[in-house]
Amino acid sequence: MTIYTKSCIIRHVSNQYKTNRPQWGSQDIRALRRHLGLTQHEMADKLGTRQQTISEWEKGRYQPRGASATLLSMVAERAKFKYQVTPDKSKAS
Repeated sequence: MTIYTKSCIIRHVSNQYKTNRPQWGSQDIRALRRHLGLTQHEMADKLGTRQQTISEWEKGRYQPRGASATLLSMVAERAKFKYQVTPDKSKAS
């Protein structure tokens, strides 16, 4: 399975993700990681972040933003993971 890096997203992200960036909830992130069969450490390595960041996302302490949220969406779609996340209200017009 191909995992996209943050730098790849910044260069190649589609207009769909730029204009309708979703907000990922803690349960959605945990469900995606389990769907992929990854530990927090493995998912962090694949996403180019720290294991602590994955843990904080899954505990709801922080939400992934920007490229991280887009990366999660791309990985989920590539893995055929069914997810429902709320649109980013800060981008609403």
